[in-house]
Amino acid sequence: MTTITGKPSGLIKPTLNTKFHIDYVWWERSSDDLRVYLLSHLLPEQRDRLSQNTESRVVDFINPETGEVTQLDDLGLAIQLAAQDPTFITPRTALVDSIFRVFLANNNMPLSPTELAEYTGRSAMVILKTFSGPRVYKGIRPITA
Repeated sequence: MTTITGKPSGLIKPTLNTKFHIDYVWWERSSDDLRVYLLSHLLPEQRDRLSQNTESRVVDFINPETGEVTQLDDLGLAIQLAAQDPTFITPRTALVDSIFRVFLANNNMPLSPTELAEYTGRSAMVILKTFSGPRVYKGIRPITA
């Protein structure tokens, strides 16, 4: 998972072209459990299997779109497989979860609200207003240079 650091997001005023990402440093400082939240994005059968499995292994994953090979643990592989399911992001998926899932599916590559709107079918302006306020939702923050 890619981590990008920069100036604190409170120092900028995001626009529709500002890139956002999941800030994993925020998760390290949060009282929330990232693994539990990641498990909540899996298909039920994947979640059950991973919840019972205490051993972790690393496998090669070939991105079906780019052909890029990356090494993933069981949870990372399950997320990539879940992301290929057509029900991973639907109009009924909560906005914050939808945006988080886009970043999970694209290996946390930064995207603007305009780009996120294309993936989620949500309003770019609603996305901007949600993620540019003082509250940080699930570590989703603007990138700053």
